[in-house]
Amino acid sequence: MSPVTVDGENPIPGGNSQEPAIPITCKAGVVSNNGPNYKLTIEDIQVPTPGPNELLIRLNTTGICYSDIHYMLEDLALPRMRDYRVRSPGHEGAGVVVALGANITNWKIGDRAGIKPTWDTCGKCDLCWGDMECHCKEVIPTGLKVPGRFSNPSEGIKALTFGGTYQQYILSPARYTSPIPDAVDDFSAGPIMCSGSTMYRSVGSPSFFQGRAGRTNLLQLKVSALQPGDFAVFTGAGGGVGHMGIQLAKAMGLRVIGIDAGAEKRALCLALGCEAFIDFSSSVSVIDEVFALTNGVGAHGVFVTATSSKAYADAPKMCRVGGKIMCVGMPPTGTAFVGGEPMEMILKGLSVVGT
Repeated sequence: MSPVTVDGENPIPGGNSQEPAIPITCKAGVVSNNGPNYKLTIEDIQVPTPGPNELLIRLNTTGICYSDIHYMLEDLALPRMRDYRVRSPGHEGAGVVVALGANITNWKIGDRAGIKPTWDTCGKCDLCWGDMECHCKEVIPTGLKVPGRFSNPSEGIKALTFGGTYQQYILSPARYTSPIPDAVDDFSAGPIMCSGSTMYRSVGSPSFFQGRAGRTNLLQLKVSALQPGDFAVFTGAGGGVGHMGIQLAKAMGLRVIGIDAGAEKRALCLALGCEAFIDFSSSVSVIDEVFALTNGVGAHGVFVTATSSKAYADAPKMCRVGGKIMCVGMPPTGTAFVGGEPMEMILKGLSVVGT
């Protein structure tokens, strides 16, 4: 995920209680002709008005995630943007609160705020209470089917009924908005909302979460459950999601092996915490190299952050007995399959986990 400025201004490091007047209209990236020949243009839309429990956020940056491209291409087995009248994609952004709903007491104008891939959920079901709220039946994915309200549309202004973070102003439920500390700049905070949270969920171990939350919950049963000292392989390690995973895995005490191509990716991965890097473009056998680096027995976990069919096909072969394959990258529907021969999966006791 690559962060970009939304409004052409430099992202501010912290909040500012003296926010400028809220304009009537703002710029937005608007998609048309969804599908293989989609088009994204900059258009004027009306600035929305927050409901009683919502915040209006002026975005300084938005991450460009490849999921946005998939949404516009319509090549994933997901609801289509157009079916929900979504015309402005994007699901990771950082900015400043500029208006508060009538019921808001725990936010103030000028607070820094982040937008995540999940815009809201029911907050009541077992999944929501079990820290698996992204699977809630009533989940609203940001940039895919986010509701928006616009008051008094001006003649000639294209008012979007729905929209994501490819716009200067966006609504967000106060209870589901992430506060951003001043020590984290907007260029970092935007992508952290998506790739950072995705990998935090995927990499985190029960002991890591338990030490911070004081309890074991459904989330801990879903994540990798790798322990400090375990070998973790990341395919697509130098990508937007993979490079976040490297840093989190290193911080959690894992021994990280990165797989990607090129000197630039090698330098990045080693700088971020990989103890070894395998260049698949020049390697005679990536699988053999993984085994050589893991004392001849394979990795405890393989995090497939790449979207290639080969990355998914090779993942079981890189695992040791009892290893786990963490599915993170989302290939176009029908182009890749995870797992291996049933006997291989059975005899090695492998687990495949969706994240």
